[in-house]
Amino acid sequence: MTPANSLVSDHIKAHVLGRLSQIEAEHDVVVLFAIESGSRAWGFASPDSDYDVRFIYAHNRDWYTGLYDGRDVIERPLDAELVDLAGWDVKKALRLLLKSNPALYEWMVSPVVYADDGAFRPTAQALFERVAERSALAHHYHSVAAGQWKREIDGNELVKLKKYFYIVRPLLSLQWVVQHGSLPPMNLQQLMAATDMPHDVRAAVLEFLELKRTTPELGKRARLSVLDQWALECMATLKPTTEPPDAQPRVGLDDANRLFRSTVGLT
Repeated sequence: MTPANSLVSDHIKAHVLGRLSQIEAEHDVVVLFAIESGSRAWGFASPDSDYDVRFIYAHNRDWYTGLYDGRDVIERPLDAELVDLAGWDVKKALRLLLKSNPALYEWMVSPVVYADDGAFRPTAQALFERVAERSALAHHYHSVAAGQWKREIDGNELVKLKKYFYIVRPLLSLQWVVQHGSLPPMNLQQLMAATDMPHDVRAAVLEFLELKRTTPELGKRARLSVLDQWALECMATLKPTTEPPDAQPRVGLDDANRLFRSTVGLT
């Protein structure tokens, strides 16, 4: 197992690894890799942010040869250390990979790694980068931003300022896909450094970043017109025009099948 980097304390690392070991024993699975998702990996954590641990796991070979498929998700609620865990079975993960699921890709490139068998993650990441459909990525990021706008901003006089991050990051990711034609990084600062952003919008986001790093809860405040206007313009001008790919992907299927079989011992 490869420990997490300095973004997470040694105490939390040990706590997470202990909980992952418990899951392995309870469910008779092997954790292929486990990472930090959410605000800590995205680059805008607060002092009291949760630890969003996500992982991919595999059952023993016989589990996959029965007549009926078992549950392909393992979840644990938030605990006293502010750690919540959620994992996907390897078959589910590879199916999502073939559908260009951006959340899975973020798991594979997270800067905070708790556990890694050294085999599955790099192979799956390379496959994802080879077969990813840009139209699927664009639709995902646009949908996330539009959904956050509708739920958290539109029609409200007072909003939680932290919710703007959940609009800014997907819009910058969408802009990355449009401008660069490649998979975007998950870190907000990296996105800001490599995508076009008006000076006043960038200044507002940087101010919020500093506040969020030092303030447990930003609370509700009046909406900011500079961010509202930028978000609405991005959602309008960057709205995908190409339909997402077919629901039954074929590109990369043979490689994904081979990776699945070798991972669970069916070769």
